[in-house]
Amino acid sequence: MNALALKVPPVAQVIITAAAMYGVSKMVPALTFSLNGSIALAVALGLMGLSLGIMGVTQFRIAQTTPNPQALEKVSSLVTSGVYQYSRNPMYVGLVLILLGWAFYLSHFLAFVLLPIFILYMTRFQIQPEERMMAQKFGKTYQDYLNKVRRWI
Repeated sequence: MNALALKVPPVAQVIITAAAMYGVSKMVPALTFSLNGSIALAVALGLMGLSLGIMGVTQFRIAQTTPNPQALEKVSSLVTSGVYQYSRNPMYVGLVLILLGWAFYLSHFLAFVLLPIFILYMTRFQIQPEERMMAQKFGKTYQDYLNKVRRWI
């Protein structure tokens, strides 16, 4: 299973998950639900997710390090300020919020079932390999950060 580690870029994982959510919503229309304000909630969650992602990327740019999860060898500094003082992975939390918004937009129960699968996949094949690399690169400083700030929220 380690063959999947760091192989599928997070944005591609979001596209795959969003497409699967859409697919199940069309294949099993009986599980659609109606919720007043679901579109507004979907937009709000999507915008929150986008904002969180932008804040995360901005902190990386300020620190003059790469936000590219496919170029971990280019990481030059450990970012622990801004949104990174609340979550070690705010960009990924942002992606989850975008997918949560998409699930509300689709208003389909199975769309919500795919969210934990996305989170588990991201944790196992993206975040944990990133954490191992960061621990090697930044040592005790990173370990202290791990002990202080949660992985997701």
